[in-house]
Amino acid sequence: MTDTFPTTPPLIRTTAMPSDLNPYGTMFGGWIMGQMALAAGSLASRHCGGQASVIGAEGLKFMKPVVVGDELSVWAEFSSIGRSSMTIRTDAWRRDRNSEFAERVAEGLFTMVAIGEDKKPRPVPPLETD
Repeated sequence: MTDTFPTTPPLIRTTAMPSDLNPYGTMFGGWIMGQMALAAGSLASRHCGGQASVIGAEGLKFMKPVVVGDELSVWAEFSSIGRSSMTIRTDAWRRDRNSEFAERVAEGLFTMVAIGEDKKPRPVPPLETD
């Protein structure tokens, strides 16, 4: 993904609220990471047609703070797909509540595994290419 604000709809869009602040008055990094994991999970579940669980996160980087009232949007795209796993790149952006100013605030890779009814990994369909 790029430093240019995406033109496609995000998978997650939410407003930063006071209950998710850290002791320094900005949004707790764990809250932002959770929103990113939700976006990755949404993309993974839709692709595999069922449950997909986070088994790893790497390359998490927080570049800018998010403050109460900001709109947080998260985009996600596949980085790779294995037999039962999907690696998904996520980018989180903040938009100022009272303007159109937006900036990228976080990025990371989430590894998701498709889970069957037996609670064990199951095969993932390959990505369709154009």
